[in-house]
Amino acid sequence: MPSLQSLRRKIASLKNTQKITKAMKMVAAAKVKRAQDRILAARPYAHKLREVLGNLSQRVNRQSHPLLERRPARKTELLVVTSDRGLCGAFNANILRNAQEFLQEHAGRGEEVAVCVVGRKGLDFFRRRQWTILEEWPGVFDRLSYEHALDIGQCIVEQYQKERFDQLYVVYNEFKSMLQQQVVVEKLLPIEAIGTTDPAENGGEVEKAEAQGAYLYEPDEAELLEALLPKHFEVQMYRILLESAAAEQAARMTAMDGATRNAGELIRKVTLFYNKTRQAAITKELMDIVGGAEALK
Repeated sequence: MPSLQSLRRKIASLKNTQKITKAMKMVAAAKVKRAQDRILAARPYAHKLREVLGNLSQRVNRQSHPLLERRPARKTELLVVTSDRGLCGAFNANILRNAQEFLQEHAGRGEEVAVCVVGRKGLDFFRRRQWTILEEWPGVFDRLSYEHALDIGQCIVEQYQKERFDQLYVVYNEFKSMLQQQVVVEKLLPIEAIGTTDPAENGGEVEKAEAQGAYLYEPDEAELLEALLPKHFEVQMYRILLESAAAEQAARMTAMDGATRNAGELIRKVTLFYNKTRQAAITKELMDIVGGAEALK
């Protein structure tokens, strides 16, 4: 049976842990509010840019720009977006499990697969695995800014244009609400014409869309695509980083809330056990005293 002193130390340790988890929950709650505001502000611009590019890309030949060009999928790259820190529940485990499944599936098709990693947790994970790491960006979420998306986007676009890979996917946690995050596997390259039809595949649909009302562009569509496609990729990268940052803080807030409640339950159980043990010790001492007194009679 543990001593009363060890039980008192355990209760004090649990109370200190509870204070830490409660403070971390409050910090995460403050951060998630700021991150939520940023992602809600960035989403409309990112979605509207995709809409404009969807209209543009249906009016030009996809092979005219390398970011639209479809190539045989011999080499596939997966961009894995994880957090830099832990203590956020299953946030990273869900991403890494989906990443593993994706890589195994595409490797099973005979494709050459590699990874790019954002975040220290993903980097630590893949350094212990057999997958090739092409690029790594740890520490991005300490002070997340658009410059990080610019750096990552330019690096990946340059690799794609040099044909180091034929298609790019990204796996990340999308922010849904304070209590819900969803793992998303999304294709980023080649850029798809969202909600449109390729002119080379179905010219009739393009003519129908133009008849219903087409935009006038200045300069022409090809020049606009040349300028907007890299910008679009960088904006989508920024949106993905913001989604992941907001989802991470929400997951951490939920995890720390659960840890605080679990610590409270443990404190209650250990305190109850301490009181029972102390009562048993007092009862034993009283019985020893009574027994000694009886022996002296």
